[in-house]
Amino acid sequence: MNAKRVHRLCRKEGLKVRRTLRKRRAIGVSANACHVRKAEFPDHVWCWDFAFDRTVNGTTVKWLSIVDEFTRECLALKVDRSITSEDVLSTLAELFAMRGVPQAIRSDNGPEFVAKAIQDWLAKLKIRTLYVAPGSPWENGYAESFHSKLRDEFLQQELFETLTAARKQTGSWRADYNHHRPHSSLGYVTPAEFAARCAASAPEQAAAAPPPVPPLQPHNGLTQPELS
Repeated sequence: MNAKRVHRLCRKEGLKVRRTLRKRRAIGVSANACHVRKAEFPDHVWCWDFAFDRTVNGTTVKWLSIVDEFTRECLALKVDRSITSEDVLSTLAELFAMRGVPQAIRSDNGPEFVAKAIQDWLAKLKIRTLYVAPGSPWENGYAESFHSKLRDEFLQQELFETLTAARKQTGSWRADYNHHRPHSSLGYVTPAEFAARCAASAPEQAAAAPPPVPPLQPHNGLTQPELS
């Protein structure tokens, strides 16, 4: 009996050696909770998260949401079959170019948010990453609240025939959420109207160009596995 014979017999019987998985260390803390580090003005703190559903044929569909915690605006609601770190970075880059950069982004400790590529890219823009404590969804309350509305008012109400249809329906729902759905926490006005009031009441300042966005380098270590 030698090693080759043992290996052959193990393969024939389908035997495997149990691997010890190394636990990933969580980096979030309760000091980053939304009730501790509160958003005080538009584009102060954004939050992001993922939601999941299926098309009528059973294929998984993913939504990436980005919300301004102060105005409650849904800044982005990207939907696709799969979403990679390149997709996340591209979505952020588009938002930064149109709206400017926030001071911080809050999230849980999901692998899509703690990926080194994303942390490094945000660090170049001096954007703080506020990771909440693991197993504490209430500390990321604005994202949880938005996804509760997304689930109850959209995902559970609609059937998605295809990915193209899901994208069209998502765009319509996001527009309605921002421009027509009043929020009790905003004094029963819409997020868009509340944001406009904030802009009108802000002191006049000289227009300044937003800071340059670092270029994406998907072939230089930024590519990550598909986000789940």
